[in-house]
Amino acid sequence: MKKFFIVLAAVMTLGGTLAAGAAQQVQIVPWPNRITVGDESLSLAGGVAIKSPSESFAAGYLAGLLADEYGIGSGKVKIILNTDAKLAGTLGEEGYTLNIDSKGIRIAAADKKGLFYGVQTLRQLVTPERKVPYVSIEDRPAFGWRAFMLDEARYFKGKEVAEKMIDEMARLKMNVLHWHLTDDAGWRIEIKKYPLLTEVGSVRDSSEIGTWRSGRYDPNPHGGFYTQEEIREIIAYAADRNITVVPEIEMPGHASAAIAAYPWLGTTKEKIRVPADFAGNPWVYNVADPKVYEFLQDVITEVAALFPSQVIHIGGDEVKYDHWKLSPEVKALMEKEGMQNLSDVQVYFTNNMSNFIEGLGKRMMGWNEILGKNVHEWSTEANAASATLAPNAVVHFWKGDVAIMKEALAQGHDVVNSTHNYTYLDYNYNTIPVKLAYHFSLVPEGVSAQEAGHVLGLGCQMWSEWTPTPKDVYRQTFPRIAAYAEVGWTRPENKDFSRFESVLPRLKAEWKSRGIIAGE
Repeated sequence: MKKFFIVLAAVMTLGGTLAAGAAQQVQIVPWPNRITVGDESLSLAGGVAIKSPSESFAAGYLAGLLADEYGIGSGKVKIILNTDAKLAGTLGEEGYTLNIDSKGIRIAAADKKGLFYGVQTLRQLVTPERKVPYVSIEDRPAFGWRAFMLDEARYFKGKEVAEKMIDEMARLKMNVLHWHLTDDAGWRIEIKKYPLLTEVGSVRDSSEIGTWRSGRYDPNPHGGFYTQEEIREIIAYAADRNITVVPEIEMPGHASAAIAAYPWLGTTKEKIRVPADFAGNPWVYNVADPKVYEFLQDVITEVAALFPSQVIHIGGDEVKYDHWKLSPEVKALMEKEGMQNLSDVQVYFTNNMSNFIEGLGKRMMGWNEILGKNVHEWSTEANAASATLAPNAVVHFWKGDVAIMKEALAQGHDVVNSTHNYTYLDYNYNTIPVKLAYHFSLVPEGVSAQEAGHVLGLGCQMWSEWTPTPKDVYRQTFPRIAAYAEVGWTRPENKDFSRFESVLPRLKAEWKSRGIIAGE
């Protein structure tokens, strides 16, 4: 039979009918950046023989997927997985090539990461009839940071949920699990030097329900935390799936759980309980006390030893300055250091932590308040600090005028774009429908090519104040996470929402079979 190939990367120039047909034949999320599809297919019904001379995990992982999802066992169809460092120039460490024809299936990459992503693409190409179309794919991601954030500080979900989310991130070629482990409402990571952080700080006596300042509470206690051994197991599970786990340890605000455990950490030294409400807690670390820095450095030292990630997130958002305003110690610090306002105090603290983290061989990351800009309507502080953020800090943009992000890029900061009205998964589907999520643009207009190169990628955030159960988290996350995956992987010129939308029924069927979403 004569082979006819359709160049799908340029399908929009060839007409709407062809695009629809191609979407039916090949259903991949995120969409590859270069793909051709033939008019024949290869049957895998008789089984496969997987050979991988250079990488063992991907081979075993693929064999498990084919057996579990399609009932495909051992047989004669050859699947060859191979890594070749020479491919790095064209594919980077996450890119891959995938070729399927009458000779079998070949996946090649410069690194095991790319090989794993080629396996994920092959996984999606298999039809219910256990066939795969003839294809030629050369693919690599548009952005290197493709993150999903799981907030377990508000509601602890546990290892099973974390690993289930890692599996679904892997399916979609997302590569960063941003793990929000501490906040006002709970401390979820074991720190051996300070056991009260989990003995006291991981449990609250009740939980606000409904919405912020509702005055209504679930009277049942809520608690839970990860031991360091459990964290190591989750990190290893994620690493096998080419996902880096980035911990977030909030400071200097959102610190109530830690202060409840050790009141001397707070600016007022007042003894408090772990808050039951989720809004507006004023408790902040006393950034004028050397013992507080010693505590935080001890915590970060244990965290850095646990997490291979080169980045440690310190939060830094929504810091209430009320207690600092009334503190003689903070006032004395400001006079000593020549600081003009309390935004300077936060930048001073942030730079101190950044320098310490850098001394551990890692980089600090924080929400964009670490720049010292006031982005909150409730704050009466000066609009900008006079101090300058440490140059190696990664800025996680989530709120404020886009000019703040442009300024950070102009200063040479690496930036992760998580603009809240596009990426916050706790927002309902009326506020952020799938289509709006899909059309999120990461690079602001008007920046130079050099500045655009500092946009590392995106994060989508599953804040959990109002999602107490795994079912709630899944409802808010799926299917929008698929849209964010394509935003991070697929170049803008290759995106097509109609094509993407046509793939969602298959993804939803997969998620339904795994108990992630309910049937429709």
